[in-house]
Amino acid sequence: MHQAVSNPSAPAAFNVWRGTLAGASASLIGIGLARFAYTPLLPAIIGAHWFPASTAAYLGAANLGGYLAGALFAGAMARAAKPATVLRAMMLLATLAFVACAMPVSFLWFFVWRFASGLSGGALMVLAAPTILAHVPAARRGFASGGIFTGIGLGIAASGTIVPILLRQGLTATWLGLAVVSLLLTAVAWNGWPGHGAPAHAQAPSRFEHAKAYPRAKLRALFAEYGLNAVGLVPHMIFLVDYVARGLGRGVEAGAEFWVLYGIGAIVGPLVAGHLADRAGFGRALRVAYLVQAAAVAIPAAGFFGTPGLLVSAVLVGAFTPGIVPLVLGRVNELLAHHPSAVKDAWSRATTSFAVMQAVAAYGLSFVFSSSGGNYLVLFAIGAAALVLALSVDLFSALRAK
Repeated sequence: MHQAVSNPSAPAAFNVWRGTLAGASASLIGIGLARFAYTPLLPAIIGAHWFPASTAAYLGAANLGGYLAGALFAGAMARAAKPATVLRAMMLLATLAFVACAMPVSFLWFFVWRFASGLSGGALMVLAAPTILAHVPAARRGFASGGIFTGIGLGIAASGTIVPILLRQGLTATWLGLAVVSLLLTAVAWNGWPGHGAPAHAQAPSRFEHAKAYPRAKLRALFAEYGLNAVGLVPHMIFLVDYVARGLGRGVEAGAEFWVLYGIGAIVGPLVAGHLADRAGFGRALRVAYLVQAAAVAIPAAGFFGTPGLLVSAVLVGAFTPGIVPLVLGRVNELLAHHPSAVKDAWSRATTSFAVMQAVAAYGLSFVFSSSGGNYLVLFAIGAAALVLALSVDLFSALRAK
């Protein structure tokens, strides 16, 4: 029997728990803080006269533009340098962007650094999970991916809890506080990324496996479904709090309570979704997710179940805001089981599809809301219809394959 010490140059076995923690730290920085923490900061930025309301809105768009760029060019960055090096650099870039935003030097200065924070978020979203999951046995990928994307939910929850507390010390202190949190998370993740060795569970593909056709049609259907899912999430992400506060006349505090429930759902959602995928498979779990989301988004539109129905709707949609991510990534891995080198590119395309459709839906639904005289219910109806369409595309793709 050979002992591990007989070959000191062999790479150490990958620690799944440590890798999952590194991935969760990356998603917490790149998406949870860099994107969602800006939402409660925006009124404070306007109130402190850093930027006028019309200008501050463009700074949110800068982050989204950077996110798209990061998603598109993450693959090129990973080819130019080791994935672990790129991931560390992107986490440091996000941290530096928080520090830079503590000083309102000019609109251009702020725009560039908000773009940089989005760039880091897009790259981290595309690279972190596939880099880790390539070293995780298939039977544990649901758990690992769920743990990785829990970081997004933690960021959503932090946006409604930690940021308001930091704001009591002023805007500059808040940005620097976010930078400190980001730097600590970067340190936690620093040595958690996989090394040079091939995945311990990897096996050399057989000739039969090499001969497997590339599943282009199924991937295109998945990209379309993921984009439609993004549309379905937008009504709650943007309008839920306003609907409760102004649409139902319950006030800002009641709206904030629903956002806290949304955040609680976002924390547990990825873990529950990952567990479901480990039990049922990613394909089946995705169909369940589309169906549950469609029902949850439709509850406000239909006016069913009153306040309890709204509470359930907020928690479920909050859960799937980050919870849908590990399911789609897992499905990409399933479809490309015999083409592992194509996973990162496919995941980049899926992430881009989600980001583009989310942006289009945000602007489109805002236009619908304005044109309809402030009709919230039609927004939730559109979101539910998009999710039903996503389920239909998935079922049609499965039938076509058979």
